[in-house]
Amino acid sequence: MWTITIEHPDHATRCLSVFAWPCRIGRAHRCEVSLPGWRVAKRHAEIREVAGGLQLEDAGSITGTLVNGQRIDRFGPLTSADEIDIGGFRLVIRPSDARANVAAPAAPDARVATLHAALGLPAQVVPAPRPALDDRTSPADDAMVLMPTPGGSALLAMASFALPTTGAVPPRATKPGTLPGAYCDASPIVPTGQPSKTSAAQGSVGSVGGATVASGVSDLLQSWSARLQRETLRALDLRRHDLSHLSDEALRSQVSELVRQLILGTDNFPRELDAEHLVREVVDAALGLGPLDLLLKDTSISEIMVNGPGEIWLERQGRLQRSTLAFQSESELRRVLDRIVTPLGRRIDEGSPMVDARLPDGSRVNAVLSPLSLRGSALTVRRFTRSLLSISDLVSRRSASPQMLEFLQVCVASRRNIIISGGTGSGKTTLLNLLSNLIPPGERIITIEDSAELSLRGEHVVSLEARPPNLEQRGEITIRDLVRNALRMRPDRIVVGECRGAEALDMLQAMNTGHDGSLTTLHANSARDVTSRLEVLCLMAGMDLPVQALREQIASAIDLIVHQARFADGMRRITTIAEVTGIESGRIQMQPIFDYQIGRGFSACDVVPHFYEALTRDGASLDLSIFASAQGA
Repeated sequence: MWTITIEHPDHATRCLSVFAWPCRIGRAHRCEVSLPGWRVAKRHAEIREVAGGLQLEDAGSITGTLVNGQRIDRFGPLTSADEIDIGGFRLVIRPSDARANVAAPAAPDARVATLHAALGLPAQVVPAPRPALDDRTSPADDAMVLMPTPGGSALLAMASFALPTTGAVPPRATKPGTLPGAYCDASPIVPTGQPSKTSAAQGSVGSVGGATVASGVSDLLQSWSARLQRETLRALDLRRHDLSHLSDEALRSQVSELVRQLILGTDNFPRELDAEHLVREVVDAALGLGPLDLLLKDTSISEIMVNGPGEIWLERQGRLQRSTLAFQSESELRRVLDRIVTPLGRRIDEGSPMVDARLPDGSRVNAVLSPLSLRGSALTVRRFTRSLLSISDLVSRRSASPQMLEFLQVCVASRRNIIISGGTGSGKTTLLNLLSNLIPPGERIITIEDSAELSLRGEHVVSLEARPPNLEQRGEITIRDLVRNALRMRPDRIVVGECRGAEALDMLQAMNTGHDGSLTTLHANSARDVTSRLEVLCLMAGMDLPVQALREQIASAIDLIVHQARFADGMRRITTIAEVTGIESGRIQMQPIFDYQIGRGFSACDVVPHFYEALTRDGASLDLSIFASAQGA
């Protein structure tokens, strides 16, 4: 027997005795430990008995479960020194002095006595798990089953490795040999040496891990994966071991071997499943990013969109398709989000439910937690494609014409200030990365980003990244702060990943104070809309500047606007390259140099940029034929 002490500043301290596991904690009156208050979920957490002691598991609550001041998803083994915090209640669990007397028989109730008589067993009370709180709650993993033994006594067996042979959730049932209210798997356990009778030949065909499988096998794979993940986390308590001396490869090797042992320890493993694929999936969920690990290895995927744990969408060549992979639960998705943002010094929780981050390969990550996202936590991963960093790649994919890219090379080399505009997912960052790598060697480049994505190959590059506030809402470093600081770092070029706020004014000031050749990106619908959008962003800085003064600053700072768009066929193309020529009658003037039109393709506009004349006077050898309309690709 165990004793749980419950303390709260506004409630009297009380002690509860626990005779059986699992023990549910929540606001519902059917929980073994019922705690009042709006911060406590209906089913908040659960304590289970596992090998080595007791384990506490959060049930996906919004306010979370804390152990010793740290939020946890699963923690164990619990000791009397561990303090559990749930909704402001402090819980401490200790073994009771009367634990040795737990085996003493108690007076059986009528139902249990009737069942024992029907089975020919001695009348005694055996604790069993209670039903779930509602139909959405999955059954207990470890069903307590009463089985007769040759000695005429009752054996309480923990069916922790009785994994299901189908993908269906085990139904609630009362069978001979099972106590009322207990859960048991309706699927038969296949004896050793006999194949499972799961039929995978019927149903639709999908893709799991790159292989084409029937939907029945996919469901079976997910079911076994979910159970093996739970058994692995129970057998390997990562919080209780010092893993700092292990490399990632060594740790994955140890966990992989553990999962193989768990599979070998079961007698009903279906022959139609690939054991090694299942091992990889379980290890990815325990140590990696779950199904994201497999998707991130596919270089054809440009974007991954998770709309809740059970729904993942992919973008390939600009087209969306739904993946057959999924997260097992909301808690697994939350663990993956923590693994992404924690190494970056960022956080995502109820106090900060939205976050921008990056993966080690440079891919951009955005996450929004539930209940802001009504269908479960949402995750968007925009892949950073390192292969598209050369001019030949853009030409071969018909994202731009050779004449366009030859002109942009001259603009970068001659230190023109360039703004790359476009909508979301139009390829702005990819083009910015390409143009930044065209900067001649020997120049000091400072990159400033909200989430670091740029990968410059220059010899003298300083990369700066903004920082969000901490738990006390302190320590925030904005892009505007970094732009101001970069001016004191003796930059030759300043590259800002994206201007989206008041930092646009500081960027214009830098371009107008001798830092020519700077580059940045901006969200806009067209090249013409860029100037008006810049005006709005500069006004967000809070400076009481007249619009005419802002327009003069923009006209003198910006030399070139490159606009990109994503088309219905999924292709991303440069649609306009325009030169800012000045201001006239209070309006910023610009002229197109190159453009793209559906049906005609890329074409020049028979216009030679104004700055080409100055470059020619300085002795530069330039090819003016690229601006003839007949040279369009």
